[in-house]
Amino acid sequence: MGSIKSWVSAFRLRTLPLSVSLILMGSALAYQRALFSWSIFTLALSTTLLLQILSNLANDYGDAVSGADTNGKRIGPQRAVQSGAITKHQMNKAIVIFSSLSLISGLLLLFVAYPRIGTCGLIILLTIGILSIIAAITYTMGKHPYGYVGLGDLSCFIFFGLVGVSGCEALYEGGLWIPSLLPASSVGLLSVAVLNMNNMRDYESDKSSGKISMVVKIGLTRASVYQIVLIIVSFSALIAYIALFGRVMQYLSLLTIPIFAYNAFFVMSHSHKELDSQLPVVSLGTMLLVLLFVIGCLL
Repeated sequence: MGSIKSWVSAFRLRTLPLSVSLILMGSALAYQRALFSWSIFTLALSTTLLLQILSNLANDYGDAVSGADTNGKRIGPQRAVQSGAITKHQMNKAIVIFSSLSLISGLLLLFVAYPRIGTCGLIILLTIGILSIIAAITYTMGKHPYGYVGLGDLSCFIFFGLVGVSGCEALYEGGLWIPSLLPASSVGLLSVAVLNMNNMRDYESDKSSGKISMVVKIGLTRASVYQIVLIIVSFSALIAYIALFGRVMQYLSLLTIPIFAYNAFFVMSHSHKELDSQLPVVSLGTMLLVLLFVIGCLL
């Protein structure tokens, strides 16, 4: 079923820091409220990573089938199905396997968290978990992939922000803690910023294949401004949370501002074809922001 190297490449490991950031942020909020649990943290992290890999595999398959990766205009890294390193049949099997693993890990997580969340919380979070699996698969797969009609940014904000962070905190809390929506929005907006750069990079490829991303909808110039707005609003939400509900040492997370200021400058001053190198900058920058936030909780 393809070489180990091909599968590792298909997993797109450089996207995983964002997934880790969600669980770290949600767990930090729980720790701040003396609700942290290692068992919940471990299972939440494994579930999120499995969902991210599932999404990456489904995206690899969906873009290859639709022609988004095979029209000769792609700039980013070559995909596994597109290159022939992994066949469509093999990728389908992997998608089924990771869907099953995500479901199993998620069910174990809910079982461990059940004393805190109760039956009502179990039903709500199980529904959200199933929707997360469906969203991971249908981003670029199926008859009507929502990533092809400009809904990828909204989905990214919901699942890589609100659900990922506030949902994680809710597992510890036993219910939604409303203030958690501020740091959740902050991480979610930075996740959208990564997706926006990815879509800016793939502008020509997406447009020629009929993939209507947000960037294809609004154009490259507005997408550059959109990137700056995402960063500014993200930090505004984070600052608002720290000022109203956080601890002074959590302002350490603002030490990452130069990283994102540089990214904003790069996006405005360089061709969209040069943006691939910036994806890990924002992804790892987000993880560093969250790590500093965590340190601020511990101090």
